[in-house]
Amino acid sequence: MHSLGVTGGIGSGKSAFVARLAGHDGVRVVYADDLAKRLMGEDAAVRAALVARFGAETYDGAGRLDRAHLAARVFGDAGELAALNAIVHPAVRRALGEALEAARAEGVRLLVYEAALIFETGGDEILDAVVVVDAPVETRVARVQARDGATRDAVLARMRHQIDPAEARRRADLVVVNDGDLDALYAEADALARQYA
Repeated sequence: MHSLGVTGGIGSGKSAFVARLAGHDGVRVVYADDLAKRLMGEDAAVRAALVARFGAETYDGAGRLDRAHLAARVFGDAGELAALNAIVHPAVRRALGEALEAARAEGVRLLVYEAALIFETGGDEILDAVVVVDAPVETRVARVQARDGATRDAVLARMRHQIDPAEARRRADLVVVNDGDLDALYAEADALARQYA
């Protein structure tokens, strides 16, 4: 079995690339965001750590994570965000390790791990390779504006909170430059799936 991380900044086309990979036989996709949500909702140790750090109001009366409360606590506060990441990221990395073991045991040929933060969380250390999907800044801005209705400044602000694209490309095993149409991106994904799966 091969394991492949896929990352890329907002508007890069990472999600479309991963969705195309997912359509190939023998490929299983694990999404970092889904792991994090599941762990914050279900993992007793993560829940306890979140309550200890952010207060009992982190979960509502029914025991569901209050995302708005948590977002309000960490938004614009680097220290609070770092505290949240210190709780969640190690748990996600452990869950990724479990997903890799399960995929091996079940005969999966290629496990794809889609995450915005692969290098920042050390995920690249337990994956066989990492693909960075990238595109020119103006292309990324235009895509996000069209998709989300966001202002240019809002998109650029979000980009500033992500790894520098040049650094991500430097650390990648493979860079997919997504400056064409979807067919070109899909062709890259298909070629990669044939190589690994």
